[in-house]
Amino acid sequence: MITTSDFRNGLKLEVEGVPMEMIDYQHVKPGKGGAFVRTKMRNLRTGNVLERTFRSGEKFEEAQVEERQMQYLYAQGDEYHFMDVASYEQLFLTKAQLGDSWQFLKENMQVDIIFCKGKPLGVNLPLFVELKIVDTAPGIRGDTATGGTKPATLESGAVVKVPFHIDQGTIIKVDTRTKAYVERVKGP
Repeated sequence: MITTSDFRNGLKLEVEGVPMEMIDYQHVKPGKGGAFVRTKMRNLRTGNVLERTFRSGEKFEEAQVEERQMQYLYAQGDEYHFMDVASYEQLFLTKAQLGDSWQFLKENMQVDIIFCKGKPLGVNLPLFVELKIVDTAPGIRGDTATGGTKPATLESGAVVKVPFHIDQGTIIKVDTRTKAYVERVKGP
């Protein structure tokens, strides 16, 4: 059993029969009344983020969640195909199951697939991915000091904001949690 004092980021628990992952939590002890915990959790089935408040000391079941390392193979329509690196078993997830994660999948990328009671729920991407820019407005010399950004389409289909001086063909590092440009890895 998990109590509110065991909460930590990344904890997977069942709330009313639904597997959830803790994103953020805050213990609050008001001057009047009992203590409580304000949380932000992600539903592992749908990917929706919920904010809930629990009384201090409430108990929960630990979610029966398993992660398996798999390799992303290819996309076919709305189906994204993965292969288990240990057993070579293949499975596919739909765009709905992946949520926004599909935007950062690159062929042959290693990811963790989340399973709950034997059924695949979604994917955990690496924190950072390196992707090539396939389309963006041309960079203008001297535009590095202003700090402005422009949209850039990546090889995976995602659109992120990059500094003006970044050109098409550049490989950049992107934070998959915030969908933000981190740094330039390799120029054209």
